Amino acid sequence: MWKRVSLLWSVVRGDARLLWFALRHPQAPYWLKPSLALVALYLVSPIDLVPDVLPVLGVVDDMVLVPLALAFIVRRLPGGLRADYARSPR
Repeated sequence: MWKRVSLLWSVVRGDARLLWFALRHPQAPYWLKPSLALVALYLVSPIDLVPDVLPVLGVVDDMVLVPLALAFIVRRLPGGLRADYARSPR
């Protein structure tokens, strides 16, 4: 279980770094800020697809849907922006 969580964190961390870079990049698409705001709103919102009062399922949906949403957003970024991120020093 912890191995899966650490793998999930490594994926989200890489996507989060790329998205942070993309937010400050001049070629950032117009839809990037609203889409990330919606993901953040879903994460902190008390309204979920599966309520958090259910012991395990309430947290699991956040651990699955948020990384999927971030990966979806990263795939939609322009290629030039991703190439600039790959060339940038980290």
